[in-house]
Amino acid sequence: MHADGLSQVFVIKTGDRSAGVRELMDRFMVGQMSGKRVAIKANYNSADPFPASTHLDTLSSIVDGLRDSGASIVLAERSGMGITRDVLYEMGVMSLAQKKGFEVVVLDSLKGDDWHTESPPDSHWKRGFLFPKLFIEADAIVETCCLKTHRFGGHFTMSLKNSVGMVARHDPGDRYNYMFELHGSPYQRLMVAEINAAYRPFFIIMDAIKGFSTGGPEAGKLIEPGLLLASSDRVALDAAGVAILRSYGTTHEVSAGPIFKQEQLARAAELGLGAKGPDDMEILPLNDEAKELCSRIYEELRMAGPGFREYRIMGT
Repeated sequence: MHADGLSQVFVIKTGDRSAGVRELMDRFMVGQMSGKRVAIKANYNSADPFPASTHLDTLSSIVDGLRDSGASIVLAERSGMGITRDVLYEMGVMSLAQKKGFEVVVLDSLKGDDWHTESPPDSHWKRGFLFPKLFIEADAIVETCCLKTHRFGGHFTMSLKNSVGMVARHDPGDRYNYMFELHGSPYQRLMVAEINAAYRPFFIIMDAIKGFSTGGPEAGKLIEPGLLLASSDRVALDAAGVAILRSYGTTHEVSAGPIFKQEQLARAAELGLGAKGPDDMEILPLNDEAKELCSRIYEELRMAGPGFREYRIMGT
């Protein structure tokens, strides 16, 4: 968040994930994390390769930046399209954890006392949802998400929907199936937004070097924006992501109406989780190569409402 109250979305055009992630992390005072416990939520819903899942180089670069700052790190995950532990092994996460010295928690293995029941105001969840205490108790939460559409009712899956992998599939007590409720509900996109009321991320990095403009979450039409984006505002970040998808041509659902009327974004903004419209955010390209695509993002966001502020390059 900038001093004038705007939600900032930083954008860099690059094929070098290590350098790009470092450049983005420098915007969020990561150097002040010494001695802090940082919980990472990546995107390992399945064992399908990037952009279905977090690229291992992106995760490795985030871990390096946090570790260099003196933070201790735990990655926690629950897969929706596979057995979580198997997915993490197959995607190289377990080997990376051993090499880099961070902890991995498979959320499916947590017991009853490891969860906290959350129920946001005017929740569409019938009995709330179970959220891991390890995220609540962490000093900071860092996320990395992908750029994808979602054909199973989410419409798109970026930073807001990444939180679904934080929620328990079953209640350890009575085996109530929260994912059955979510995916069978006409309020699915509102419920996705409501999960995000349980926590505030320190920052999120979206790996949009490639993405899916249709299909998703595990496969789809491949696009190659060549971008990494970061923000501490999930609504602003996802709005920028929707704008990118629209600029490439995407599904009817993602293309329909003003961007901030998309149900995930509108409900999250209603809950006070981020930007309420384009006037509340700014797009900041961090290198000259990003300017053209940032202009495309800007044009898509401008169609969502009047008065959107011009983007600028940091330091100018």
